[in-house]
Amino acid sequence: MAMYERLSAGRYLASEHTQGPWDPATQHMGPVTALIVHELEQTAPRPGLALSRLAADVFGPVPVGELEVRAEVVRDGKRVQCLAASVSCGGREYVRATAWRIRESDTPATPLPGPPAPIPPPGPDTWFSTGFGYGRAMDVRFVSGSPDEYGPAVVWGRPRVPLVDGEPASPLESLALLADSGNGVSGVIDFATHLFVNVDLTISLFRAPAGEWTCMDAATVIGPAGRGLTRSTLYDELGEVGVATQTLFVAPR
Repeated sequence: MAMYERLSAGRYLASEHTQGPWDPATQHMGPVTALIVHELEQTAPRPGLALSRLAADVFGPVPVGELEVRAEVVRDGKRVQCLAASVSCGGREYVRATAWRIRESDTPATPLPGPPAPIPPPGPDTWFSTGFGYGRAMDVRFVSGSPDEYGPAVVWGRPRVPLVDGEPASPLESLALLADSGNGVSGVIDFATHLFVNVDLTISLFRAPAGEWTCMDAATVIGPAGRGLTRSTLYDELGEVGVATQTLFVAPR
């Protein structure tokens, strides 16, 4: 079973593989973000333009159910292209996103180190890998840190199941699937006593990712007044590709 079944153009049915950790009736934002990327990649594609930034605002927990995903071009230029997307369920908008495509050109690349560590072998089961649908649908392997510990973490991840039934997933979609997990893998307060939910996700890339594996070096900080921030450096097997940030709403349960 895939994370989503396409019902018609722009309409999808979410499966249990999209379930988040807070409520089995709502989705993890990883699959939702990847589905937005899936629609954007099919919206007015132009050779030589590559998606370089995606910013998604989350208006509420997305239900596990039928979704409508709309995408459009907001500005179409020679060098850059701006797109917008929204995710709705039952007539209510839950996520709104903007994305930038930038024209590719021949530039001198800055030397960068490779990923922090090779892909490790599978580790023991944790609540992250067994406790909810999205976690079970992902192959997430910790290099450092743990979902059972507080503090920064380095993880590799890839999907175990297709994003959309019968439709191939791109490396960018695989990256988007993992990028929203930064706050989950690098938590600094007790999951049982506090909510720490992101209200947005911004992914900024300076090159296109390759392959199905993504590495994330994530760290979370929490301020004194109910706000937090997660910063994740993103890698593929060749090296760094960009960063992801999440603004967090933090509160006692």
